[in-house]
Amino acid sequence: MFLLISGCDRGSRPDFVGSVAPDFTVQDIDGTPRKVSLHEFKGRVVVLHFWASWCPPCVEETPSLVAMQLKLKPRVQVLAISTDDDPEAYKRFIAARMNGMLTIRDSKQESNSLYHSFNYPETYIIDVDGVVRRKIIGPIDWTSKEISDYLLKL
Repeated sequence: MFLLISGCDRGSRPDFVGSVAPDFTVQDIDGTPRKVSLHEFKGRVVVLHFWASWCPPCVEETPSLVAMQLKLKPRVQVLAISTDDDPEAYKRFIAARMNGMLTIRDSKQESNSLYHSFNYPETYIIDVDGVVRRKIIGPIDWTSKEISDYLLKL
């Protein structure tokens, strides 16, 4: 019986949960050149969100992510990183759907590769000390009371 039960717990958990979030800098050179580094947000809860404009679940999730950011800012900072290759598709998407969000395009996909994130959307919740507390795979309702309460407790 002991062997059967112990075989169920393989000790696995998502990459980086409980560890300091890997730092990175993304520079988007199309349009207005801009550079963003994760370490700029230390001291705030960060919702590190990997997405793409061609991703239907990302499109579905975006309104609640934007609403959550507006409600919880400045205590919670969303850093939305697009992996779009097409700069025009990216620009159209953010103009239409992500007004007021901090988003940057990483067409080289260096930041999401660092986090082993290749299915979108994928999100990492990082606490004020820079430690990854959760990894969320797939779309969620960011306006739910449970999510808001969790983020504000960090």
